[in-house]
Amino acid sequence: MKLLLPLLLTLLLLSSHGILAQEEKHEDTDTLEYGMDEVTVVGTRTKEKIIDIPYSVFSVEKKELKFGKKVSAKDVLADVPGMFLQNRYGNQDLRISIRGFGTRSNTGIRGVRILQDGIPESEPDGETVLDAIDLTSLGGVEVVKGNLSSVYANAPGGVINFKTDYLFPEDYVTSSNQFGKFGFHQNGFKVGLKNNYNRFFLSYYYRNLEGYRRHSEEYQHLVNSIYEGYLGTRSSITILGNYVDGFSRQPGSLTKKEFDADPFQANQLAESLDFRRITKKGRVAVKYRTGFGAPDENEVEITGYVGVKELTKVDNEFYSLSTRYSLGALIRYANRGKIFNRENIITGGMDYAYQSGPVNQFENIAGNRGISVERSFDDGVSNIGFYFLNHLNLIEKQLDLFVSSRYDLSSYQRDIYIPYGSKDSSRVFNGFTPKIGLNFKLFPDIALYTSYGLSYDFPALSELENNSLSSNPSYTLNPDIDPQKSNNFELGIKGSIRNRSSEIMEKIFFDLTFFYYKVFDEIIPFIINQKTFFRNAAKTTRVGLETGIKTEPFEHVEMTVNYTYTNFKYDSYTTIISSPIGTTTEDYAGNYEPSVPKHILNFILNYELEMSEDFSALFLWDCDYISKMYVNDANSEQSAGYFYGNVMAGLSFSNEYFGTVFYLGAGNIFDKRYAGFININDFYGRYYDTGEPRNIYGGLNLSYKF
Repeated sequence: MKLLLPLLLTLLLLSSHGILAQEEKHEDTDTLEYGMDEVTVVGTRTKEKIIDIPYSVFSVEKKELKFGKKVSAKDVLADVPGMFLQNRYGNQDLRISIRGFGTRSNTGIRGVRILQDGIPESEPDGETVLDAIDLTSLGGVEVVKGNLSSVYANAPGGVINFKTDYLFPEDYVTSSNQFGKFGFHQNGFKVGLKNNYNRFFLSYYYRNLEGYRRHSEEYQHLVNSIYEGYLGTRSSITILGNYVDGFSRQPGSLTKKEFDADPFQANQLAESLDFRRITKKGRVAVKYRTGFGAPDENEVEITGYVGVKELTKVDNEFYSLSTRYSLGALIRYANRGKIFNRENIITGGMDYAYQSGPVNQFENIAGNRGISVERSFDDGVSNIGFYFLNHLNLIEKQLDLFVSSRYDLSSYQRDIYIPYGSKDSSRVFNGFTPKIGLNFKLFPDIALYTSYGLSYDFPALSELENNSLSSNPSYTLNPDIDPQKSNNFELGIKGSIRNRSSEIMEKIFFDLTFFYYKVFDEIIPFIINQKTFFRNAAKTTRVGLETGIKTEPFEHVEMTVNYTYTNFKYDSYTTIISSPIGTTTEDYAGNYEPSVPKHILNFILNYELEMSEDFSALFLWDCDYISKMYVNDANSEQSAGYFYGNVMAGLSFSNEYFGTVFYLGAGNIFDKRYAGFININDFYGRYYDTGEPRNIYGGLNLSYKF
């Protein structure tokens, strides 16, 4: 606890009111100069200054994304305080955990809402796979940490919005190229065109990676595009589309003995049965935004989207072919006015999402599809939610009250045709999630904030898969799984300190948050014969502290220090455990939650050198310490703590017509061996997926502006 440091910066990018404003906002700015005055939309679903809202907000800015390897979202989000990221098999199945939410996921992301340009990447049941986001074309990433279930579905851990860099100041075309160790190369292009009435952005890349473990090859084609048309000064229509074609092999998790002997080997079963996934999916969204009344008084936004996903999944059970059709709609209204002569902002709206489609499962014969269908069924899930948030300024420019609430109704359906003939199963969940928050400014740029709220985290459709240990194994959907609920309290301080007369420590941005959560019916993964199932634990207490600081100790030098402390324990938890030798009843009360490190420390040092009007250089040192963590609910085995460091040097050239970015870097420069992903509660003790060893990479981007 002696490591406690006031936390990091909070900042954010843009919100625009027409063409001229958009161009002005997208000039490169000094992060430390504008941090607390920046505007967030994600936290309250309307435009608010970060210093005015009772949330911990972090922004990865455009200038921070200029250099560096962009393969996994971990390459973009690794330095967000309070966030713990684990990549399975190197780059696949990213697990994002914020305050313990998301830890239960062995594939995909749970408990954290993921958006791309404000459109949900998360599916209706809350599960997310980050394969449609072009990390090489980001203009920023906004992370709001803590319970946001009162304004978003399935968001007890927070919300992450990946923002495409489509508000460019001038027409351009860019060739982007990355290369590195383990057969890595990623090549693509970006095009941006605009005039006073229209704006168009298109990006494409192809990535190939042999992988640092056996049986871990992957490739991906990704296309993203955005068109935005301006209908006068206050209205716009935006069309967003993406398409993914990807392939990946899974080497499988290892036992401790296997990990110690050769951490880069593959699970023998994964190799012999050729575990792999092939994904093809696309989505189109249309967003209409308009305003009326006085400037910024009333805003209406209506969004609709449709998508389709085809997935081939080969594992130890089946060779599965599935198709998912999805559609959704978002409606939002915001009003800025006065109540009792006090400034007031009202935001409300509706979210709807639906997904369904057939699944056919064949026998897996040495990685090949068998002749006959073993299982055939249709899955469907829908969610509708209504939310309301009111922001009232109680004391002018000093004290603000936030009251919000949301009601969600989620429905799950499975119709099985083979092997039962025709058999239907359904589950329906609903939840009401209120929240109250206060934001008190000690000074114009320093604020205390606190909030208390409830959250519901509905199970994903894959988490409802029934198993032999349930109360009725004949049901197609597990009758015993209930939503995970929590009571969430947090208290924090954030702000900026500027000493313009000093050349040392001129600027400091910080954010410190204490949180105390009570989680009920926590959804916990366990594994039987290489297949993951889920169950509810009784009650968990989560206590933690997120701290950090970002400052300029000297001219051209930027330093960031983040530290997270967690203490997550089961208060009561009795369950039936299945193992190769039989079943037993275990009591895990007092045990720590697995795959949660007690300490996370991150240190970043940047030196930016302006060599001339056209040339600049960046030198970066980034290191992390992750403490040991348990790998199962029994706390019978631990993954060792680890430290790794990364270095990078980059050179940038830009004039009126041409731009070049070149960089070289090394990840895990000391070549440490560590478990990069914990496969929680595995049936055979295969808990460990190896983290990436030392890897050298580089990149060259060439741009022409016209």
